[in-house]
Amino acid sequence: MKIKYNLKKIEKNTNARLGSIETNYGTYDTPMFMPVGTRATVKGLTPDELYALNSGIILANTYHLWLRPGEDLIKKAGGLHKFMNYKGPILTDSGGFQVFSLARPKDITEEGVKFKSHIDGTKLFLTPEKSIEIQNKLDSDIAMSFDECPGYPKEYNYMKESVLRTIRWAKRGKDVFNNDRQSLFGIVQGGEYEDLRKLSVEELVKIGFDGYSIGGTSVGEPKEVMYKMISYSTKYLPKDKVRYLMGVGDPIDIIEGVIRGVDIFDCVLPTRIARHANAFTKHGKINLKNSKFKEDFAPIENDCDCYTCKNYTKAYLRHLVTLDEMLGARLLSIHNLRFLIKLTEDLRECIKNNNILEYKDNFIKNYYGDKNFLNYKTKGQDDDDKHH
Repeated sequence: MKIKYNLKKIEKNTNARLGSIETNYGTYDTPMFMPVGTRATVKGLTPDELYALNSGIILANTYHLWLRPGEDLIKKAGGLHKFMNYKGPILTDSGGFQVFSLARPKDITEEGVKFKSHIDGTKLFLTPEKSIEIQNKLDSDIAMSFDECPGYPKEYNYMKESVLRTIRWAKRGKDVFNNDRQSLFGIVQGGEYEDLRKLSVEELVKIGFDGYSIGGTSVGEPKEVMYKMISYSTKYLPKDKVRYLMGVGDPIDIIEGVIRGVDIFDCVLPTRIARHANAFTKHGKINLKNSKFKEDFAPIENDCDCYTCKNYTKAYLRHLVTLDEMLGARLLSIHNLRFLIKLTEDLRECIKNNNILEYKDNFIKNYYGDKNFLNYKTKGQDDDDKHH
């Protein structure tokens, strides 16, 4: 079935939206954070552990699964859900971001993109049609159009040409799309230029998609530019379709995105920082390798309802991460994912109660500390969130 977005309420003081998404695997509330399972696995976690986190949609990566194990093998296995045993909705990206991080500008043509495999240097060629064909075989619930994701900054003329090409690619992809169980999203680009974002939205809406993604953020731009990019996109997007901000997982960015009308988010950040012994807390990120946690027999957060916080202390987690025990990264991944999922649950309550701005101020004061709160508006790009 095609996904269906139901808008229930817009918050009184902002553009924040409370809604739900009907999928092949049930109905899920938004705003929502989606864990990333790049290679058909959310790193270190079983599906049962994801369900326990209240996970809804998760992501898999078209580029990586194309190379290994290959879309034909996954189709033979019965599709991505059976292959990885996830009984919930799955979104596959188009491979565009990975391709453009590997390709040189001169290798981007109207037909598609030439680039070399990150594994063995094999020459590869990905087109809009090929990306859709792979995703149709993967049999995810939501497939993404193939787009160009330029870095920041890019001068206006380049960005305009790129946006127009991405629109043409979106049309080509939709023309060959042929999986009735799947929904297809268009991707809004346009950099920091409002007129190009508007153009991108208007042309994609003419083609007609089941939902719309906001691309081209978290590519090196300062926070304030990123938030403008989001606003320039949501301002023109249809109200009756789901809105997905790609590759954003910093807690403050999720709050700012929700305030600007975004429904769903994804990022590798929670599991990536877990593998480096970092944990999200209401008072900012902490590194469990720090010696001050050696005899700290409290959980990461006393009021967190995740499996890790209910069963383990910071002292034990420090013991695991200092010895590179794999359980350490697993337990921190569980906590970090639950932290962001719980954040979106809290934001849903704020929309119901029309107090999201008050929540944001309190969250930022706690997260950055009172001293840094006044500097927040001019804070630059967080190094941890420069991936997409």
